Amino acid sequence: MWEPPGDEAFDARAARPAAVLILFGVLDAHPAERPARHAAVSRDLDVLLLTRAATLRSHPGQVAFPGGRVDDGDRGPVDAALREAEEETGLDPAGVEVLGPLADLALPFSRHRVTPVIGWWADPSPVYAVDRAESENVFRAPVADLLDPAHRYTWALARGGATHTGPAWRLDVDGSPRLVWGFTAGVLDRLFATLGWEEPWDPTRRISLP
Repeated sequence: MWEPPGDEAFDARAARPAAVLILFGVLDAHPAERPARHAAVSRDLDVLLLTRAATLRSHPGQVAFPGGRVDDGDRGPVDAALREAEEETGLDPAGVEVLGPLADLALPFSRHRVTPVIGWWADPSPVYAVDRAESENVFRAPVADLLDPAHRYTWALARGGATHTGPAWRLDVDGSPRLVWGFTAGVLDRLFATLGWEEPWDPTRRISLP
């Protein structure tokens, strides 16, 4: 789960709570390029992602899950994840079956404690970039394509006298190239490994980030 290096003395208990929605569902008309090895992953299984606006101060232009800070009016991270997803993508939360939250992840640089919330899109609704100042676009990535070793890379970024690395994906979604890296890629990488869906891939294939 990479983000720029932060304060090593950062106390995660004092972090600002945030949540993201990892929403799985079924594609309408754009199945994966090839079937996954794992029988549980159909060619039409997808996950909802968005591209953050390039003008944002935090993680501009990166592919991300819908999500944001937990507000005072939220009943917790699940409520916050659904609210943020509705505000960013226009989805109807009533169509989402919440499967449960994962363990919190501390992000020292941005001083957040993020709760990933897993959901199943039982009744899909139209999605779009509600506010272009926040999100450039919203898209659904086929999970089998994310598992395809041909799309997997290791990103490398030189910063602060050190080279940081992590998992990444290069995808072509709706005719547009997408690079998934950083926090979002780290969460997906760990989740796929935990579920036993991961397929062997070559981590020496690198993408150097500017």
